[in-house]
Amino acid sequence: MTQPFPPPNFIPAASAVEGIEVYMPAPPEKEEHRETVDFTCPRCGAGTAYSAADGGLTCANCDYYEPPQKAVVGKGAERFEFTVQTVERAARGWGEARKEMQCQSCGAYTSIPPDTLTHTCPFCASNKVIQRQAPQDVLRPRFLIPFKIEAEACYDIAREWLGSSWMTPGPLRQLAQVAQFTGVYLPFWTFDAVTKAKWQAEVGHTKTERYYSDGKWKTRTKTVWKWESGHVQLGLNDILIEGTGRLSAILLGRIKGYNLHHLAPYEPKYLAGFQAQTYDVPLETAWESARHQMRESTRQACRDQASTSKIRNFSMELDFDEEHWRYILLPLYIAVYTYEGKPYQVMVNGQTGAISGQRPVDWFKVWLAVAGLVAPGLTIGIVGAILLLFGGLGLPILVVGFILLIIGLIVGFNLVRQAQAMDDV
Repeated sequence: MTQPFPPPNFIPAASAVEGIEVYMPAPPEKEEHRETVDFTCPRCGAGTAYSAADGGLTCANCDYYEPPQKAVVGKGAERFEFTVQTVERAARGWGEARKEMQCQSCGAYTSIPPDTLTHTCPFCASNKVIQRQAPQDVLRPRFLIPFKIEAEACYDIAREWLGSSWMTPGPLRQLAQVAQFTGVYLPFWTFDAVTKAKWQAEVGHTKTERYYSDGKWKTRTKTVWKWESGHVQLGLNDILIEGTGRLSAILLGRIKGYNLHHLAPYEPKYLAGFQAQTYDVPLETAWESARHQMRESTRQACRDQASTSKIRNFSMELDFDEEHWRYILLPLYIAVYTYEGKPYQVMVNGQTGAISGQRPVDWFKVWLAVAGLVAPGLTIGIVGAILLLFGGLGLPILVVGFILLIIGLIVGFNLVRQAQAMDDV
């Protein structure tokens, strides 16, 4: 019996030889998208919202409550390999009808519930925004960590944090009640890989030897360099890379301690009542950042294998294997407050409650403290100098004053650097 040509499920492919036809297996069909869902109360028809307290859905109109469906998968969450097919087959869209808000000031794209009337960007507090129907062509997150911290708790956390430094203005704590905290799911990429490296380097060993010179035996040390080599294999898991460039990487890094053991399969219900940002850092760019971190970790592991820390002419051959990725959402509260006409951003980890942000510095307090640190040494030094001019015992006093002045300058310099770091973030 004659077999059909081409065989079933084969499609034409590009041929490198003219006149020769080439066929390839047809790629698997894309995963079917789930229908979009609307979160409306089955009792009164009003919109429902996700509850961070226990993960259920609550109607603010009639108090209808739908208990949570616990489905935590943690670090056992499915991973994708780095192939074109896996990216093409990945589900798209949010899985529910949502609107998208584009900020004309900072450029952020934020997904919002369809019944939200807000016209303020959560990242910069600008009112210059455009709303439209959210596109359904972006990758759909596969997993997320639900909110565990209630929005009301953020105000107490922020008030305590704003007043925790003596270098900030006194009235700053009161602004915690003025700021509006917005719950936003931020996009993140996670990466896993196994790195395999071969390395070689000259490693220095310190050796003490005796030698005879000028009629005496003396000792000296010298470094003896020897070539060493080795192999390193590292399994690197859950390298977390931000999927957005709209937030300060420094501030975000201070609160990034998310526990990925609490990852749950993505369900549109988790977004009810919350905003979610669309990723603006593509997969390929994020993977390059993750590879850089993996490369540096492997490099350090190779150097740690050397018999001493004195190394030169280091070289390494590195291969990546078993490369996987996930696209996930992580919970964050964002608030923007204004002090003396300047906006400041505050972030609270929606899982742990860790806080980070920008705080203005009261420079009058800082310079007053620096003056207080320098004054004792300067005063004692002047007294010592006067006594020295009149033939008294001013030299010891002058030395003490000089030492105190140097100590005061060092401590004061560190205070100014600390204040600048707070003011410039």
